[in-house]
Amino acid sequence: MTRYIFITGGVVSSLGKGLMAASLAALLQARGFRVRIRKFDPYLNVDPGTMSPYQHGEVYVTDDGAETDLDLGHYERFTGVSARQSDNVTQGRVYQTIIQRERRGDYLGATVQVIPHVTDEIKAFALADTDDIDFVLCEIGGTVGDIESLPFMEAIRQLHNDLDRGQSIFVHVTLVPYIAAAGELKTKPTQRSVRDLTSLGIQPDILLCRCEHPLPDSERQKIALFCNVRPEAVIPALDASSIYAVPHQYHAEGLDAEVLRAFGIKDAPTPQMARWDDIMDRQQNPEGEVTIGVVGKYVGLLDAYKSLYEALNHGGLANRVKVKVKWIDAELFEKGDDIVASLEPMHGILVPGGFGVRGSEGKIASVKFARERNVPFFGICLGMQMACIEGARNTAGIAAASTTEFGDTSEPVVGLITEWMSTEGLQKRTADTDLGGTMRLGAYPAKLTGNSVVAGIYGANDISERHRHRYEVNAGYREPLEKGGLIFSGMSPDGTLPEIVERPDHPWFVGVQFHPELKSKPFDPHPLFASFIEAAVKQSRLV
Repeated sequence: MTRYIFITGGVVSSLGKGLMAASLAALLQARGFRVRIRKFDPYLNVDPGTMSPYQHGEVYVTDDGAETDLDLGHYERFTGVSARQSDNVTQGRVYQTIIQRERRGDYLGATVQVIPHVTDEIKAFALADTDDIDFVLCEIGGTVGDIESLPFMEAIRQLHNDLDRGQSIFVHVTLVPYIAAAGELKTKPTQRSVRDLTSLGIQPDILLCRCEHPLPDSERQKIALFCNVRPEAVIPALDASSIYAVPHQYHAEGLDAEVLRAFGIKDAPTPQMARWDDIMDRQQNPEGEVTIGVVGKYVGLLDAYKSLYEALNHGGLANRVKVKVKWIDAELFEKGDDIVASLEPMHGILVPGGFGVRGSEGKIASVKFARERNVPFFGICLGMQMACIEGARNTAGIAAASTTEFGDTSEPVVGLITEWMSTEGLQKRTADTDLGGTMRLGAYPAKLTGNSVVAGIYGANDISERHRHRYEVNAGYREPLEKGGLIFSGMSPDGTLPEIVERPDHPWFVGVQFHPELKSKPFDPHPLFASFIEAAVKQSRLV
């Protein structure tokens, strides 16, 4: 029997419901249960693919090509379970589906309403594709009281009644703020949030209370009394030293035990926490430190690079070193900032993905610095394209090299992909195609040159990585680029789309068209990030 855990949030946003869901799933998984996590997003965008990183943070991409909420990255990193299209739904997608059905006449003339049509669609999403799963954790985005989330709240209320008794529970994440002037924690916001939730017909079984100071037993008793839960079901959640310490912390506070008790499960095995012990040991006892300069355009909101930041840390775990990330705005190099002063202290330079011309010349200048100074360089997606443009201009003699993404150019080293093969067959796009969902998305295979640097890193010649891009390096420039020392060491299986470039004569210089950070996990660091940080460690010993 599949059991459901519905996770809601109250008082304020950004309390860490996604991290909480991922940590709880990891604890249940450590007890031997099979888990899956889903995210319900109340906004009206069909998916986050067209949203600004400053609005929404990074867009996480699944193997099957879904553009999803960044919380799905937490889910994968903590459980190792690959997310799917069916694990993230927005209100926009729900309404799009219903309106398409209405236009076809599927409702046979009935009046289409929020209840039952919208709520039924949400419930169908929650229940779909759950064969052989012990626990499905469903995180409801937003905060109780938001008008956008009401259909989702009503749907999970109905679903709780539709399922068998003891098959679903509600976990509510709230804030218990500390008022410095009074010198005490205040429980009233949590009481009001639970009151709002119960007014919608949902009685939480467990309260996870985010707080900056320890929650006294007297306050737990007070919250339990006024919120109609057992005192043991009031779980304090203090800030942790690392997100990877959260599973241990929640286990110590009894979260997983209380969840099992709410379901009436009494014979669950004790959690096997060895891999989390190893992660924390590596993180708390590093044998060195390296500094990586990330030259990007969204450095004002670090959630825009969430998976990238975690993957760099995973590379540090693999090498038992602490990774200090220095975020550098690429535009500063275009405004006269001293690139040498900014990049010389770096043990490695990474240029990440992105869209648009802003900061591009700063990124190209960073590539040039890394190439000339023999500093380990890692280019991802747009970063690889900037590496190819830099190589074309400065080592292949193509001074006008550019990308059609930035406007008309006589030397399109990078251009719009118009055709490519996917599992669904031939895909075609034009410059006038809708932006949403029209990129090369999801996992695609690549073939690596047998004696290449990257083949040695992967230990294989055939790989599969996740993509999210609309432009591609023009394979017609392969010959002059390779004469300039930039080798095409990975290609699509049909040999038409460049996937990886490298400079074999450089200490470590790799550019990839895909996003390896999306598949990195703390207990299974991506080999490219592990190798990049290893090269940065060697560089740190030279300076």
